Amino acid sequence: MPSCEFGVRVWDVHPGYLNRQSLLGEHCELHGIVSILSLDKRGNSNHPETKRWKGRGWAIRQRHCLLAAEMAFRGYRDRTPVRGRSAAGQWPDSFIDTPGRQFALLADTYRGKEPGRIPLPRTSHELWSHHKYSVMARSQAAYRELGRRVSGLRGRVGFDALALELVNWLRQPPSPGDMRNAVQHMRGYVDAGECLADDDGPGDERIEVVQRHVATAGRSFLTTQTALTDLAAWPPLG
Repeated sequence: MPSCEFGVRVWDVHPGYLNRQSLLGEHCELHGIVSILSLDKRGNSNHPETKRWKGRGWAIRQRHCLLAAEMAFRGYRDRTPVRGRSAAGQWPDSFIDTPGRQFALLADTYRGKEPGRIPLPRTSHELWSHHKYSVMARSQAAYRELGRRVSGLRGRVGFDALALELVNWLRQPPSPGDMRNAVQHMRGYVDAGECLADDDGPGDERIEVVQRHVATAGRSFLTTQTALTDLAAWPPLG
């Protein structure tokens, strides 16, 4: 498929990599796709980006939740929820550009311009380091296996395959036990003496506690983590 030009563009990589303009732009375009599909508008109904989301109401809603979580962390408030339900658990089975190619497109677009919250990865190791807590929140076994595999890579070897694998992992909902474990690991970077509110005890495993710490502390290791907003985009776990 040809690359998507300016206009209709819904990315598949985590929105933490998008700069402000791209983040808000995707949010706008996603609502445009929702409008086209729900109201059967002609407009861009034959655009490849629109067609791949057709019949994927649940996935559109979940991508919107992820955008809204990233926007909220950056200080923007979403007032336009998406309520799609169709094809629960199913994502589009195609890409306009593969995830690896999307990183290359963003690198070209952002050269000399404002970056996203998470720096674009230059190597497979950097790509994995950004996603490790997100994967840990789904499966500790996958976290360990991926970590071992990536440790043997050099430079951008395996980058495209890893980018695709990580996008697919983040499309799965976290599991309660693994998510608690991931947040506990992230809490290891939180200075409990300075950054916790009165109601935040040492056993508090809400991702919002970690978010507050990062917002207070500014740039830190946790700022580069997809999990910072990824884990806030899913329904609360029991």
